[in-house]
Amino acid sequence: MSEKESLSAQAREDADNARLFGGGQSRPKKTSPDKHGMSDAEIIASGAGLEPSKRVPRWFIAIVVVMVLIAYGLTLPFWGDRVDAPRPWFTWGHVAAFAYIVVFGGFVYAMTMLYDPKDSDEGESGDDKK
Repeated sequence: MSEKESLSAQAREDADNARLFGGGQSRPKKTSPDKHGMSDAEIIASGAGLEPSKRVPRWFIAIVVVMVLIAYGLTLPFWGDRVDAPRPWFTWGHVAAFAYIVVFGGFVYAMTMLYDPKDSDEGESGDDKK
């Protein structure tokens, strides 16, 4: 192999390495003259998909309630109890779990109602009058 061929082979290899490992794309990006889809600003301006919806779907609440009931049922002393060490039906752990559900359920409710669309519509209409 001549010196000129080895330099061109080295140059090709360097160009390939720069293309593959230099933070660029491994394949050249195809540029088409026609635009596909909308830009982010156009999507926000159109308001498509931004319609108000319910904060938390009922099926999600139902799943949480069922899971809490199952968790409580698993703490009850039905199976696996030894005769010499019975478990109580009610413990302070049940109270702590109930308090946890109430406190953090209230927190989630407050956070979902923080930006209520009813409040934002009234605020926007007030700005239009000025």
